Amino acid sequence: MAQEIYHLFLAKPTEAWYQLSEEEQNQLLAKVAEALTQVGGKSIVNCNSSWSSEQWHFWGVEQYPNIEALQKHTELLNAVNWFRYVESMTLQGTEIQPS
Repeated sequence: MAQEIYHLFLAKPTEAWYQLSEEEQNQLLAKVAEALTQVGGKSIVNCNSSWSSEQWHFWGVEQYPNIEALQKHTELLNAVNWFRYVESMTLQGTEIQPS
């Protein structure tokens, strides 16, 4: 049985992000949200950490039905050049089930 995957990301915008107009930023964020929905993923939490971290301006946790969905999501993000606009660090894991 496939296990749900949790995806933690820490991120900050790149200079390319700041070159986009507000409308272009919103359009890109809409594409990113659609990519998550398309693969059956969901956002658990998104947090602003710019007030507490110089390195990471925002972070979040997403949930995917399986590893293939996470891999497909990454493909979709690459298709819209998301990683040109955001530098990130990620960590994936599965839920620990009580014994």
